[in-house]
Amino acid sequence: MLCIGHRGAAGHEPENTLRSVRRALEMGADGVEIDVQLVGGELIVIHDSRLNRTTNGSGPLHRHSLAKIRQLDAGKGEQIPLLSEVLDAVDRKAFVNIELKGRRTAGPVLALLRDYTDRRGWQPSDFLISSFHRPELRQLRGSGFPIGILFGRSPRLFRPLARALGAWSIHVPLGHATPGLVSRVHAESLKLFVFTVNAPADIERMERIGVDGIFSDFPDRQKNRTTAPVLG
Repeated sequence: MLCIGHRGAAGHEPENTLRSVRRALEMGADGVEIDVQLVGGELIVIHDSRLNRTTNGSGPLHRHSLAKIRQLDAGKGEQIPLLSEVLDAVDRKAFVNIELKGRRTAGPVLALLRDYTDRRGWQPSDFLISSFHRPELRQLRGSGFPIGILFGRSPRLFRPLARALGAWSIHVPLGHATPGLVSRVHAESLKLFVFTVNAPADIERMERIGVDGIFSDFPDRQKNRTTAPVLG
């Protein structure tokens, strides 16, 4: 079972910052999950569409210039990073799960990842692109990069959607992860990842029922992690 650091190591450091990403790597996370929005033509790493919760700024992202956003404190003196900065920090030490939070992010993300695979020695399997936004995921079909479909509820109709999008994985909340779902997802030759799994008892239960990976704010809590994983 893979352990994916949720927004880096968000239980230890300010989420979605380079500090958080580096801590997840230090803790041996198999993958690092971060959230991406598009502002001023640049891909930045932040979960919310508003600045209030995670920075010393306020208001919607789109009402601020990229320069202003980059001046904000995202916690412990960290700035909101660019996606490229996160990729350079990871440097293939783990795979990167890029969650498309904002609209119109699929195209720019795909262009950036192709630059990393074509010119910088990365492989498509070093990435996993996921989203709740189906229109964004449709733009990635046939791109060669693994696609993950996020569900906020029970994914009862995951089969036709996964086939239509050419998905590689299904991502579900902890409360919807059951042995039956594991079996149904695996029967479609898909992977099942579960979010957000922090309690040691839940981590053990997910491993016991056979999920393929978990997202955790505390990547140091999972035992028996793999080393140097490559998504297949």
